[in-house]
Amino acid sequence: MTSPADQRYRIGEAAEAAGVTPRTIRYYEEIGLLGAAGDRLKGSHRLYSDADVERLRELVRLRDLLGVSLEELTRLADTMEVRASLRDQWATSTDDADRMRILEAAVDNIERQLELVHARQRSLAEFATERAAKLADLHRQLAELRG
Repeated sequence: MTSPADQRYRIGEAAEAAGVTPRTIRYYEEIGLLGAAGDRLKGSHRLYSDADVERLRELVRLRDLLGVSLEELTRLADTMEVRASLRDQWATSTDDADRMRILEAAVDNIERQLELVHARQRSLAEFATERAAKLADLHRQLAELRG
């Protein structure tokens, strides 16, 4: 009997579970966002783990929430991998000096994520300011025409 941790999904099942298309999964593999298409023999079916599905969900959430480019999404995905690695290192470490190094790396990693988020916020704020100015101009023109 398989436990939930052993759950494996075919591409269509993984796509449905993550809310994407199989084509999106293939593309994300191609550009290195999700595993690597070269990790399996040509013609063989890739089975996706719960962790793969969760990663897909997180990538989609970041893509939709932040409206990031694929390059930015790749950078965020890299930080997700670092976070997972640091979490694993923390779980196996008991040395205070090692744990300090892990925490410092985690801080750096989160700061990289926040840089992207703040850049996106600045872009959105600039866009909102431009739209508000345009709306004010249109209201002014309407008021002039109405006399």
